[in-house]
Amino acid sequence: MTTDEKLQHFLEASMEESRAHSHQIIADYQEALDKIFEGHKEDVLRKARLEIKNETDKIRREGNQKLAREHLHIKRALNQKNTELTEKLFVEVQDMLENYMDTSAYNRLLKKQILDAKAFAGDDEIIIYIDPADISIRRALEEATHSHLTVSQYSFGGGTRAVIPSKNILIDNSFQTKLAEAKENFRFDGGNPNE
Repeated sequence: MTTDEKLQHFLEASMEESRAHSHQIIADYQEALDKIFEGHKEDVLRKARLEIKNETDKIRREGNQKLAREHLHIKRALNQKNTELTEKLFVEVQDMLENYMDTSAYNRLLKKQILDAKAFAGDDEIIIYIDPADISIRRALEEATHSHLTVSQYSFGGGTRAVIPSKNILIDNSFQTKLAEAKENFRFDGGNPNE
């Protein structure tokens, strides 16, 4: 082999080795870049997932806060309407009681309350009070029940009250007390108005 051929062969072998070496360097560099890229991609995706989670939590919290505020607003409005309707209802009940007090059924009720109070007291002294509005029927009630009745100094809306002093007992069958108890214990149950 001639020198030129040897040089040519050396040049080709060197070029081949250089190309192989440069391809290896490029492949290693590409692999390193791919690893860096994958790491960067995973980091960006992790940050994006974290940001999405944080934003989702923030939106959920804001939504819950808005829902709680709206719930409170609705509850207040409902309570206010409930109070208004309760007041209106008990004004109507009060009117019905006043109308009831002009009936014979009311007289029978007073007689029954008086007789029941006397039966409860037995032989003990009892003071039976009637409402000042019932002064016009006092004599008829006294005759019907064979009792002495005292007209109260204060109106209690109808019905009777009785005191047994020896036992410190108050029998309160006044409409005022019954109405106050009914109002205190009254609850709208949200029934269907069409039923």
